[in-house]
Amino acid sequence: MDVTNILRILPHRYPMLLVDRVLEIDPGKRIVGLKNVSVNEPFFAGHFPGRPVMPGVLIVEALAQCGGLLLMDSLDDPEEKVIYFLAVDGVKFRRPVIPGDQLRLELELIQGRGRRGRLKGVASVDGKVAAEATILGQIMDR
Repeated sequence: MDVTNILRILPHRYPMLLVDRVLEIDPGKRIVGLKNVSVNEPFFAGHFPGRPVMPGVLIVEALAQCGGLLLMDSLDDPEEKVIYFLAVDGVKFRRPVIPGDQLRLELELIQGRGRRGRLKGVASVDGKVAAEATILGQIMDR
């Protein structure tokens, strides 16, 4: 899934669109996406000057957006829906994410019921875990 399809499904736009590409999707089960972290990201100007580090909350947001793509993938009309995240649990930050990194976003649906889904997500750089979280989302009409 390229950025054109991502933009069709997610309501996010620059600078809040945090998924650049989807590499793999196993509908209703698993997704793998990418976020290329550029030195030009607007948050690096203030986080932290002289030692830029991607804010942890934005890593979790990238996981949530990628998980939203998994939950919305099976819908006939994803353009008419939006996903709201209801809970984020068990967040752990393992290493900093810096300019030039490619953030690999891997999420697995661990519980799905109707319009809700609980996802276990791991964000990694070069095979090393940067962050992990369990995210609960719900699909709603726009």
